[in-house]
Amino acid sequence: MSRRDYLKTSAMGAAGLLFAPSIVPASVLGPNPPSEKINIGQIGFGRIAKAHDLPSTMDNDVARVVAVSDVDMDRAVEGKKFIEQYYAEEKNKKNYVDVDVYQDYREMLQDPEIDAVIISTPDHWHARPAIEAALAGKDIYLQKPASLTVEEGRAMSDIIHRTGTVFQIGSQQRSVNPWPQFKRACELVRNGRIGELRRVEVGLPGDPGGGNPSPTPAPGNLNYDMWVGSTPDVPYTEQRVHPEDDYSRPGWLRCEAYSAGMITGWGAHHIDTAHWGMNTEYTGPVELEATARFPTDDPNYRGLWNVHGNFRVTAQYANGIRMTVGGDNKQGVRFIGSDGWIYVRRGDAGVTDSDPGSGDANQAAPFQASDPAILKSEIGEHETHLYESEEQHKNWLECIKTRERTVAPAEVAHRSCSACLISHIAMKLPRKLQWDPVNERFKNDDEANAMLSRTQRSPWGIKHIEQLQL
Repeated sequence: MSRRDYLKTSAMGAAGLLFAPSIVPASVLGPNPPSEKINIGQIGFGRIAKAHDLPSTMDNDVARVVAVSDVDMDRAVEGKKFIEQYYAEEKNKKNYVDVDVYQDYREMLQDPEIDAVIISTPDHWHARPAIEAALAGKDIYLQKPASLTVEEGRAMSDIIHRTGTVFQIGSQQRSVNPWPQFKRACELVRNGRIGELRRVEVGLPGDPGGGNPSPTPAPGNLNYDMWVGSTPDVPYTEQRVHPEDDYSRPGWLRCEAYSAGMITGWGAHHIDTAHWGMNTEYTGPVELEATARFPTDDPNYRGLWNVHGNFRVTAQYANGIRMTVGGDNKQGVRFIGSDGWIYVRRGDAGVTDSDPGSGDANQAAPFQASDPAILKSEIGEHETHLYESEEQHKNWLECIKTRERTVAPAEVAHRSCSACLISHIAMKLPRKLQWDPVNERFKNDDEANAMLSRTQRSPWGIKHIEQLQL
């Protein structure tokens, strides 16, 4: 039975079938499932899916993208065209797939022929589809950050581990393609090439305010209620959602209802690199404090975008290492030890003027050390060798076949994201916070702990997944 026939003839609703026994988790199929291809559904067809996630996945012959969904039906249809055209023109495979189109990803998850999904949605739509996909037996590639709140991230990581889902977060600085310098820097640090690691400086800018808050009618092709999801119901305006006519940077990245701003937008990358080098991938800071400027601090502010501007976070880890994050640091990650330092960044990669890397092609090289000889040091056979991943999507696909751990699994994703999220909480509170990374709670601070979750509008959000007990 084809996917279309299955979906047309099924009399069961999305909620009932989604977790039905007829959907066999990929994990029970073993390393050699019946199909040699991994059938993949794409959830969300926006800027990052079009430019990065889909091409990087389809370049691997083991993958076959067979479905696409988006709450914007125009984008879903464009996604179908993009996928089919990519196979025809880039892979010389005409009529290779007839891609199914959905406006509601939950219908896609009903299809037992789909083995895995890529989730390239706004941040407030990360945790719920990831949890539902895991419960439906699909392996998952999720764009960073892992979640919008610490509560969501913890639930997602726990369920992914419980179901045996092969999970990869889009923290591509862990893979040697296209930036081998990050893994190399972390290996040098972990093997003591700069002596005892004492400090880490992460350079990240803030976002400017602005945006037009004037409401307009939502376009008919967009299920706006579903797009808003678990967040408060507000009138539609294009600069809150995504551009209607192109795939340029969407406005939701600068709205706190849907994103924490650059602290998670790029912090999920750079703080993850810092954790990798610090050997703190499965924990977090024990103490932190922060300052930040927000557009709403201006009494004359009348704009739409309200994520943080320039900021500074100081975080102390149990191993004695202090990490600072903010715009006053050089963009990238700088490891400082007793015997020298190593600095690493992507280069001149960037999307907007406020993205790390944008417009700084004349700045220092993306991989430096206090002594150039440090960078040429060889890692011995019996020293620490970090996970070798050629490319993030390829590593995920390989692990789907082998059922092995990916280079950026769920708990690592959650820990790097939670460090960003509690930093964002610290920006809001004018005091030093004590964090318990084992129980993931602030010590003796009810106000801060209340910010580890958000009220979720019914029927959306993880709290309204029927099979999930929080």
